[in-house]
Amino acid sequence: MAIKRMTKADRPQSLGTYNPVGHVLLAFPDDATAQQARQALRDGGFDEEDLLFYSADEERAQMDAMLPGASQLAGFGYEVTLMRRYHQLACEGCGWLLVYAPDGPHTERAMAIARQHNARSAVKYHWLVVEDLL
Repeated sequence: MAIKRMTKADRPQSLGTYNPVGHVLLAFPDDATAQQARQALRDGGFDEEDLLFYSADEERAQMDAMLPGASQLAGFGYEVTLMRRYHQLACEGCGWLLVYAPDGPHTERAMAIARQHNARSAVKYHWLVVEDLL
């Protein structure tokens, strides 16, 4: 099965939890820093359609909508823990980038820029696992 580049209209889920396979979800200290990182990623070779920006308010609203619907089975998994972390970071004002990074080189490039912009969280979604990168 091919990895699909997401759009803002997509919110892929597994057992009611967020699951954007082939992407890295990055949280930055604020929306402005996330936008600066977005530009740095563009300058670093990522295409516009590879990058989705979510404001702190957008991410908080998404997690508010998704957390109550997460399945009981998912509650025992790391995915719900991550969603709770995302909600907390969004409540603290973090800005977000979802980066299409289907392979190691893309992930490494995204992470280099994430570190330069003081990312507070970085999670890579694979088919069967999620990977904390920071």
